[in-house]
Amino acid sequence: MRDAAGFSLRSRRALGLSALAGLFLFAMGGSAQAQTVELAGVKYEGQADIGGQKLQLNGAGIRYKAVFKVYTAGLYLAEKTSNAEAALAAPGAKRIHLVMLREVDGNELGKLFTKGMEQNASREEFGKAINGVLRVAEIFSTRKSLTSGEYFWIDYVPGTGSTVFLNGKPIGAPIKEPEFFSALLRIWLGKSPADDQLKDALLGVKRSLRERG
Repeated sequence: MRDAAGFSLRSRRALGLSALAGLFLFAMGGSAQAQTVELAGVKYEGQADIGGQKLQLNGAGIRYKAVFKVYTAGLYLAEKTSNAEAALAAPGAKRIHLVMLREVDGNELGKLFTKGMEQNASREEFGKAINGVLRVAEIFSTRKSLTSGEYFWIDYVPGTGSTVFLNGKPIGAPIKEPEFFSALLRIWLGKSPADDQLKDALLGVKRSLRERG
């Protein structure tokens, strides 16, 4: 039996099932791309709009010091990657977003960031990034402390530079040197990262306890 358009009942059913399957896959794909990640009560949205570009949450994790949770961190890139060098070299906008889980001395945090950048960059790379390094150290040194729940992120937009946001508000003019953001990311993605497990988490890598040991 065929309808007015000439389709058999079997064909109509097949087309209907295909359409439903397509809608299901579309919905699943969309939800996977926009999946929110929650860590220690902190939520990271699956997508972020930075400089007019849609970025994806590449990974998120917790920075531990001994057994204490210090902060959460989330990395946003245009395309997901599990390779640290690919993440560092990726073109387009990027974001690193930190949320404090305990009170941390602002001056001490600035010093740790400076040390992390210096340890993971060559002398030439660090020299090119020094303007931004000093700016970030100055920003945190002016605050007595960052308390639990406070947050900051740093956005890199090609042609504009890196902008520091503290509790959602931009602090000062963008840092123009592109080398600065690369040096900054190396704190977590470099050869001597602040936390190996956090590096894995930002790259979306899951390792067994044996591999970590």
